[in-house]
Formats: sequence, structure tokens, C-alpha cells
Amino acid sequence: MPTELTADTADEDPEQVVLMPMVLRIERAEPPRRSALLEAAASAALEVCLDERAEPAGEWFEPVHGWISGRIRKVSRRARGAHWAAVQQLPGRTVEVDGAEVRAFLPSRVADMPKELTRLQISGSELEPDEPGPPPSGVPVLWLNPDVPMSAGKSAAQVGHATMFLAALLHGAGRGGELETWRAAGFPSAVRTADAGTWERLHPGGDAATAWRRDGVAAVRDAGFTEVDPGTVTVLAQWVSPAG
Repeated sequence: MPTELTADTADEDPEQVVLMPMVLRIERAEPPRRSALLEAAASAALEVCLDERAEPAGEWFEPVHGWISGRIRKVSRRARGAHWAAVQQLPGRTVEVDGAEVRAFLPSRVADMPKELTRLQISGSELEPDEPGPPPSGVPVLWLNPDVPMSAGKSAAQVGHATMFLAALLHGAGRGGELETWRAAGFPSAVRTADAGTWERLHPGGDAATAWRRDGVAAVRDAGFTEVDPGTVTVLAQWVSPAG
């Protein structure tokens, strides 16, 4: 995985944008907890990127490597029932956290996506906030911006960016052992909404290198295509070495 990633696609032809689809399972009768669904999304994105099939000799290498070598972008859709079952047949990885399920798929152009994905709705993914409690020890924490409301679908894409940033930074810093321990555990993370004090303390400002070196923090800045203004920091990803 490259050591530098960006989610900005401002100067691309919309018809040629390549993105990673993510499908959130939201059943009408028993919707998942919001925080668990976002934690599943954060893991699923990395499961695809670091799957053995995405390595140089693997069948997924070309679509995954081409995407992460350019400008990463994701889109979240929702599914239930038969539509959820149908997308399980498409290449990707499904992650379950506390009953919440998300499947991330191989990146592709929007025009090339199969109908099983394009027929799913992007809107309507909102879930009521829950109170998951303090983050558990031994997992990275993905802090959502307390001042920027986002839908569950938007948040899922942002935390997916956040885990990718952490993996890229670990790889670039020669900390492959920590990355492998995280992989072996299934790339767990805790998604929490930061309080004002935590956000102010961890926010890197304009010095991303110092924030990573001192606090193990990486910031996700959104390109501003949906829901938030361009340049908004949506997530602060705080690395915590998993127990292993």
C-alpha cells in the first residue's frame, strides 16, 4: 500500500472516477447499532486492500493497486434481505461486528458496476446514534468530528479512509509487525464521536507529520462532494497497537 493516500478527486472526469463500493446491511425490523456498523465498515475496507488476492500475483491486484495508487474514493449503499444476499456473490469482503455487517467490494468505475450494486440506494442509511461507551484498550480509535453531522453512509466511507491511512503510515514507517498483528486480529477499531477537548487535543492543524510522530494520529480531510465542505476533517484516526 502506498505511504501517501488522498481522497481528493476534484479534477477528475466524473465518468472515469474509480471508487470502492461499500454496502451496509440495514434490515428494517432489526437495524444494527450505528457504532458497530461503522466499525465493520472500517475493517471491511482494509480487508479488501490487504487481502492476499490484492498482492502482486493475485487476481485483485490490478483494480486495488490502481485505485490506491491514485485518488481513493468510496460510496456507501444500503441493502437488506434478498438484495444483501445477492451482493455476497460479488468479489469483496464482508465484516461483522456485534451483529452489524458491511461488505466492501473491488474498486471500479461507476459505469462498470454490476446491477446488484447500482440498484441499491445511497440515501436512507441514517441510524440513530448509540452510546457504545469508552473505547476498549488495544484497538485504534477513529474519532468522528463532533461538529460535523454525517449520515451513517458518509461516516462509513470516512472511517474506511481512516483505517487505510493508518495502514499506509505504518507501512511507510517500517512498522510492519504492528500492521501484521492488526491484520491477524481482523483490523478491529473503535469508532467514537470525539468530545470537544479530545478533538482539539488531537487535531494536527497543519502539521500532519508531527501529529503522527507524537500522537499516532492521522486526519481524514474530505473532498467535499457530499454532505460536508471541502477540506473538512471528518475523522481523526488514533493508532493504538493491538494486543497480540
